[in-house]
Amino acid sequence: MNVRIRKGWEIPEARLTPEPVYRSRRDVLRALGFTGLGALAWSVGCDPKLVDAESLPWSPVNVRTDNPNAGLYPATRNLAYPLDRALTAEQSTATYNNYYEFSTNKAKVWQLAENFVTRPWRVEIGGLVEAGGEFEVDDLVREFGLEERTYRHRCVEAWAMAVPWTGFPFRRIVDKVRPTSAATHVRLVTFLDEALPGVADAPWYAWPYYEGMTLAEATNELAFVATGIYGHELPTQNGAPWRLVLPWKYGFKSLKAMVRIEFTDSQPATFWNDAVPDEYDFLANVDPTKPHPRWSQAHERLIDTGEMVPTQPFNGYGEWVAAMYAGR
Repeated sequence: MNVRIRKGWEIPEARLTPEPVYRSRRDVLRALGFTGLGALAWSVGCDPKLVDAESLPWSPVNVRTDNPNAGLYPATRNLAYPLDRALTAEQSTATYNNYYEFSTNKAKVWQLAENFVTRPWRVEIGGLVEAGGEFEVDDLVREFGLEERTYRHRCVEAWAMAVPWTGFPFRRIVDKVRPTSAATHVRLVTFLDEALPGVADAPWYAWPYYEGMTLAEATNELAFVATGIYGHELPTQNGAPWRLVLPWKYGFKSLKAMVRIEFTDSQPATFWNDAVPDEYDFLANVDPTKPHPRWSQAHERLIDTGEMVPTQPFNGYGEWVAAMYAGR
């Protein structure tokens, strides 16, 4: 008889939000005539604890209807990465967003991003590679195919969520462009639109947003490029048309709306490390024993329930990533 010993961070599958529930709920609500959070959601402000996730009608906002790859959603879930908590209610992840290009007010981003155009979208991939160039993101999605992964997401501000991302491993980009033997790191850059309110209101930042990771991190099996969420295409406020997802790191490493990927032979500078070097380092691995200079990282708040839970080293993904940092 095969007996499976459950890992300490797992919970019984019965406690997870069933896949058909979140896939079908929005369709049922749309059929009933509900189209969004409306005035009630706006009145509660940015504190997610004030939003009763199950009492408000909901259908996704800022999801484009011109997706030539719409038939790829929903994608089959990869079961290799189980969660230790229920999935976060979709209305919470769609209306509580860090996206400084639009606003520092998390509750306003989804409204300010409503008309942001994300198609067509091209990316430049270059640097120390053999087969770089400019590519249409929609073409890459069709080439690479899609899968769904449920990951924990931990913000450096000590709040957290659990998200069903749709996308593909970052390793597929690496394999396509074939980095040379000299490449050791990857530099990533997001779009720049100086007309956006967040950019215009903060000229002291070194826009556009830029991030980096080691080549070992980029090729780790957890490193993911998300093009969708909750079984449909990414909304603009969540990083459409595609974003990086590194679930063992704080969320600011997972930049949105990428336009340039560059393979380098040295560690690249990063946006927040340049702006506030005593608060944000290059690695930014989730570490409950290392407090932020202004708050503890020992616990995190789940954004849809307000529940406080202990923070796990590497956000609970040490089994997959800890070996990369041995001795550091």
